[in-house]
Amino acid sequence: MTCQKTSHTFTKIAFKPLHTNLFNIVLLSFFLTLGCGKLYSQEIKSKKNPLSTEKQTDKSNTAVVDTIKLDTVRPTKTFLDGKVKYRAKDYAKIDQKKKRITLYNEGELYYKDVELKSGIIVLDYEKDEVYAGRIKDSAGVLTQYPNFKQGASEVQPDSIRFNFKTKKALIFNSRTEQGEFKVKAAITKKENDSVYFLKDARFTTSKDVDNPEYYFRTSKVKFIPGKKVITGLTNMVIADVPTPLALPFAYFPMSQEKSVSGIIIPSYNDSNTRGFSLQNMGYYFALSDNYDLTVLGDYYTNGSYAMRFESAYATRYKYRGNINIRFENLINSERGYPDYSKQNIYNIQWSHSKDTKSNPNSTFSASVNLGSSKYFKQSINQANVGSNLNNTLSSSISYNKTFNTIPQARISLTATHSQNTQTEVINMTLPTLQASIDRVYPFVGKDGVKKGFIKNINLQYNLSGKNNIVTTDSLFFKPQMFRDAQIGMQHSIPISTNFKIFKYFSAGASTNYQETWVTKTIEKDYNSELSKVETKTINGFDAFRTYNLSTNLGTTIYGTFNFGDDKKIQSIRHVMRPTVTYAYTPSFEKYYDTYAVDASGRITTEYTRFEGGVYGAPSKDNSNIVAFALSNTFEAKVRDSDSTKTEPKKIMLLNNLNFSTSYNFNANGKETLAWQPVLVSGGTQFFENKMNVNFGATLDPYAIDNSGAKINVYNIDNGGSLFRLTSANVTLNYSFSNKGVKEENKQSERNGGRKDDLFGTNTDLNDSRNSQFANEKDDGEDVITEFFNSKIPWDMTMAYSLTYSNLNRENKITGNSIMISANMDITPKWKGGVSTGYDFVQKGVTFTQFRFERDLLSWRMAFNWSPLGTNSNWNFFIGIKSGVLSDIKWNKRSASNR
Repeated sequence: MTCQKTSHTFTKIAFKPLHTNLFNIVLLSFFLTLGCGKLYSQEIKSKKNPLSTEKQTDKSNTAVVDTIKLDTVRPTKTFLDGKVKYRAKDYAKIDQKKKRITLYNEGELYYKDVELKSGIIVLDYEKDEVYAGRIKDSAGVLTQYPNFKQGASEVQPDSIRFNFKTKKALIFNSRTEQGEFKVKAAITKKENDSVYFLKDARFTTSKDVDNPEYYFRTSKVKFIPGKKVITGLTNMVIADVPTPLALPFAYFPMSQEKSVSGIIIPSYNDSNTRGFSLQNMGYYFALSDNYDLTVLGDYYTNGSYAMRFESAYATRYKYRGNINIRFENLINSERGYPDYSKQNIYNIQWSHSKDTKSNPNSTFSASVNLGSSKYFKQSINQANVGSNLNNTLSSSISYNKTFNTIPQARISLTATHSQNTQTEVINMTLPTLQASIDRVYPFVGKDGVKKGFIKNINLQYNLSGKNNIVTTDSLFFKPQMFRDAQIGMQHSIPISTNFKIFKYFSAGASTNYQETWVTKTIEKDYNSELSKVETKTINGFDAFRTYNLSTNLGTTIYGTFNFGDDKKIQSIRHVMRPTVTYAYTPSFEKYYDTYAVDASGRITTEYTRFEGGVYGAPSKDNSNIVAFALSNTFEAKVRDSDSTKTEPKKIMLLNNLNFSTSYNFNANGKETLAWQPVLVSGGTQFFENKMNVNFGATLDPYAIDNSGAKINVYNIDNGGSLFRLTSANVTLNYSFSNKGVKEENKQSERNGGRKDDLFGTNTDLNDSRNSQFANEKDDGEDVITEFFNSKIPWDMTMAYSLTYSNLNRENKITGNSIMISANMDITPKWKGGVSTGYDFVQKGVTFTQFRFERDLLSWRMAFNWSPLGTNSNWNFFIGIKSGVLSDIKWNKRSASNR
């Protein structure tokens, strides 16, 4: 009879050392005679042994010492330092003779930070090794490839051997991912946790590492996970065809950090006007996890150069933004030639947004786009046709703070900038201060009910301050720009109330007191020496005070026309909102002075010293005007085509139809006519709000004489109609698609263009890896069968504009143009688009752009062409999508005509 003890935790058995004195030998023989020896495990080794040799003392105090030495055989340690867990679908076989555990079919083994899944797993717990490999299914196909995971590293090989003690491994046909890279090697030797040696390896960013469209092949590799790869001779292979592109050695960064600093490889180009060039060469600085910096530059052989500094920053739950600073020194032709020219252009962009969670009572935002008016027209690194056709650049920086007091107070600081790229005039406010205190209802009782004329009386306080600057490109940020600034501050206290009249009429009354402070005034006087009137600027504080009164009365009228529940159109609802407003502003002639216009001094004219102020000037003439307005909406109830629905469907026929005019009681019939023209405007939507139609017209009740000047005679009394149509316009916008809502091109808008692509797409030549088709995403696998069995995805945007003018009996169409932009998925991987238009007045084709793009899985190929006009150009790009290999590209474009 034998006795044994086993454990699934693979803890080995050890004997407790026994002393071989006579008593122990006799006791041991007794147990062996019974057929089973007593075993002591290592877990109770620390307990006191009753058979241990200690000094014995007899009654005569004679010491007897055991002369037998301790056993020199040390207890055996366990072969693993942790607990092993395992399971398998078919069986888990334990062979104690060979000291192996075999897991078959969907085997799983877990030990410390090692996770192993495979078709077959063999654990040799005597050698401290594990082996994993594939198994064949019923059809004889190898399946259940091993998946070995240790910490953050994961490998999918054909087979693997791993030693738990040395941490070394031998891996066959390993497949692993490191960031954007996918690595496959015939044989991989794992030296330790931080170093791998690979033989016959390939690196790619393709999705399918076994059948990639391209890869880098090398025979020897040293691989440090999460850091870098160092290779020997490396050759680029495209579609399994080796290319001449080879390097004696290569270095691939594989940092697990969000970004890594590195050199940006330039692209080569040439120009007829500037010579050969290297473009977009520079360096990327990964300064921290919160911000970075990209420095790029271009250089042309004729001396032209460009510099760009781009930085993005973000702090979670606080703010995010980016800054772009661009400068270009442009030289055309060569010095000494008649077409030689030199100029500097620049552009500054800043975008900042604050997370509302950080502080709900304050906000800070910035959207800046300023610089040279000619930047987007002449830049050598921007193909911004949309920006070239757009005549305005604008910026805004604002800070708002709310104080939770009673009443609540608000303050805001805003700096604005508006720049006309055609006239090169710049308007800036640096800054504008706005402060206000919430409305106070002084006559409301404790119940808080605001009802009636008295209880609805309310007042508030508003403060506005401005530093207004009007300048040009040539004077921008020069001393004269600041000397010409207009500084002022305005206080206003509006008092208003509202109440009901006869239950159905809403009435209101208000008055507003304003006090305006300025730091500059003017003084006009006739200079007899120069024989002209001189205007002097007087620096110093001055102020004027104004007030006005106004009342309004309005109501809402509902009308319904019923046609019957059995009709397709069951009813039409008409809502009218008429409003009458009376406003009175007295004359403030006390702020006016006179000056002589000739040397005699007998002829004088009036002026106010506040002319040209930031808040304007007080009016000399009193204003006594009544205004009329009428707004209309039309809505229909239509029986739904779905017979299962019982409720009719509401359709908006006219979103708005507005009429407005005014009558001036102080009109003298010569310089000022009593009635103002009637303004008509309206708009509606069709085809599930995909088509927007807006129209407007101006109707003048007065006639004109033979010279085209208006006279104080009604047009109907002059042999004409009641109103004279002086102008009209219609605009139509229609966007439709069979693939959902089209996303707006935010990149184009940021570079001064439009959200849509009616003016084409703005191509940022610094990074052509971005798709020309706004925010297009990778569609995944190329399924050709779906292409032939389904509709071709497409989208189209159309804009039509018609303008009519008859101000001086010209009676002609002054504007009549249409613009169309269309994009289409020609095949699952081919995209095409066109932007074009036609001007029916000028009888010519407007801006036209063709764009094509091919999705080459890991690569992207793009081509766009603008064949007409001064901005005609073309651009071709092919390169790897991955940011890690963004320098592997070829970019060629035509020389700009700008």
